[in-house]
Amino acid sequence: MDEKAALDILGSVGAVITDSHIVYTSGMHGSAYVNKDAVYPHTTKTSLLCRELAKRFTKGYVRAVIAPAVGGVILSQWVAYHLSGLTGQEVLGVYADKTDDGNFVIKRGYDKFIDGNNVLVVEDLLTTGGSARKVVDATRAVGGWVSGVGVLCNRGGVTATDLGRVPNLHALVNVKLDAWDEADCPLCKAGVPINTDVGHGREFLARKQAV
Repeated sequence: MDEKAALDILGSVGAVITDSHIVYTSGMHGSAYVNKDAVYPHTTKTSLLCRELAKRFTKGYVRAVIAPAVGGVILSQWVAYHLSGLTGQEVLGVYADKTDDGNFVIKRGYDKFIDGNNVLVVEDLLTTGGSARKVVDATRAVGGWVSGVGVLCNRGGVTATDLGRVPNLHALVNVKLDAWDEADCPLCKAGVPINTDVGHGREFLARKQAV
């Protein structure tokens, strides 16, 4: 599966929207939107995407796949399932819990599956890479060797170095999200209608009408 095929799958369920006029949480405007949660109800497509991720890490002798909770748990299970089938050895699917201070910790006894083993970190969406980096750090803290990071979509241009110099970073889809202030937005200047189905377009228009 190439990037276009993966993008088509994500686009078919509304997980990636391009060529639109989006208002982001920051108030900036842009032409693309990523709704990572839209893919998960579609189990067949989620499985297909995770199998593609798994295929990129079959040579790493991965013992466990770990992800940040909550959404990443689904990914860790599916990727581990497909890695098990592709490699002929059991690959475990675990996850890291978020702490009150915003970091991640590996508990529930999962650390014993990680210590001394090759571990694949998976994430659905990279914007700054912060959550994935924290899971990488948490994995290393309990003795795991991070063999790579696999993601569905990298929208922030995040690199392997950003994630703690991991050996491999594979994203099924790379989406560049240009963002502009309202005053500089070329879409506004061109009169492109604002998308009110996703993002904060509806609230933006309501504020404009109230003025």
